[in-house]
Amino acid sequence: MVRRRGWGGGAAHRSYSVLVFVLLASLDNVAIGLVPPLYGPISSSFDVSQRLLGLVTAVSFLVSAVAAVGWAYVGDRTDRKPLLMVGTLVWAAGTGGSALAQGYPAFLAAQLVAAVGLGAVGSVGYSVVTDLISPRRRGLVMSFWGLSQGVGTLAGTLVGGLLGAADWRRPFWLLTVVGLAATAAYLFTYDIRRGQSEPELSGALAGGAEYDYRITRADLPGILARRTNRWLVLQGLTAQAAFGSLVWLPVLFAQRAQAQGYSAATAVVVGSVFATLFQLGGVLSIVGGLVGDAVQRRTPRGRALVAAVGILAALPFYLVLFFVPLRIDVPDGGSTGAVAGAVLASVVTEPTVGLSLLTAVLALALTSANSPNWFALIADVNPPEHRGTVYSLGNLVNGIGRAAGNGLVGVAFHALRAAFPPPLNYAVGLAVFQLFFVPTGVMYWLASRTSPRDIDEVRTLLHERAERL
Repeated sequence: MVRRRGWGGGAAHRSYSVLVFVLLASLDNVAIGLVPPLYGPISSSFDVSQRLLGLVTAVSFLVSAVAAVGWAYVGDRTDRKPLLMVGTLVWAAGTGGSALAQGYPAFLAAQLVAAVGLGAVGSVGYSVVTDLISPRRRGLVMSFWGLSQGVGTLAGTLVGGLLGAADWRRPFWLLTVVGLAATAAYLFTYDIRRGQSEPELSGALAGGAEYDYRITRADLPGILARRTNRWLVLQGLTAQAAFGSLVWLPVLFAQRAQAQGYSAATAVVVGSVFATLFQLGGVLSIVGGLVGDAVQRRTPRGRALVAAVGILAALPFYLVLFFVPLRIDVPDGGSTGAVAGAVLASVVTEPTVGLSLLTAVLALALTSANSPNWFALIADVNPPEHRGTVYSLGNLVNGIGRAAGNGLVGVAFHALRAAFPPPLNYAVGLAVFQLFFVPTGVMYWLASRTSPRDIDEVRTLLHERAERL
């Protein structure tokens, strides 16, 4: 007899569960994107330099990634639902503590608490979602997973810049409430069976068997020895150095506004709205996931090749984005709505803004092919009980790369200031950091050469286990 878990389990319940996990995956990026637009107001409130606020973001990336390894390993051994609920409560508590902080040390401590909780959302949630989708549709569904994270960053940038322009603490209070609501949403999700999406296991699981394989410490050398895993993990070091630097986009455009004579408050809103607009190309990750699925059906090298081509082709568009002249025409000192409306109107009235938006959409559309195919490849080349841990190891390296990109680019801006006055120093610094995409593309090409064998080995392993079950 098949054991029922939780209430329901029908199509509607499963769809609700996928929606909850995908939406909640965006929240860690909301929290990450919330702080950079508010570097100016928070630094003024605490009387510290903006570079110290950049350090908070960089260290939070790293702490979240380290914590995710622990969360994921436990999740690959035990029931995943309680872990997600506990992790969500922890980051909600840290976000609320950030709003209450009266000084820089307290703010830093609260952000680190939030980062520990955020580590659970992505790593454990990823393991759950891969058990809900078949290999043929992994690219598509993972594009929504990755898109939710991009939308989260966008929402954090927008909410931070708009809601926090007058009072930087308000966005943190809002996110705390959302975190508590997310915990309640978890209560009603479907308890997903490990391995239930694998075609090789479907017959055994339908007959009432349980896939009871769990990760052990003895598995770790084998995980690291799998060649595709090595390339998928290592590419994050360089890719995220480039992506991590992009959290400074709001600052670049705010500096451009200030260089044209606008006040600091108006510049913050301008920078947030422009940066949000320019990230809209990330929605085309759905196309990247669909293309990855289609090419993967033709060749087992497909997903990695699609990611390699997208990453390398995007580089020139990023370089154009940072240097194209941008004329800003907004009401200085106007309300947040008036400034945001003027920025949106400039897309069609000001050619330089329209060109910048088109360039940004193309750049982000191409690089967004990376995310869904990376997620799908990890699931393709690893058995179900290893996926959360491999994802978290990749996320750890991603966190190191992103922290390095976010922190070192701030140092680069300062060093470049002597040769290039603001905002040119920001443009040059960001352009240099996008060159990290070159080794990223090379590593995806190397993964395309090793993935066919690793995929075959996993399928053979699952067939053998299905016979034993």
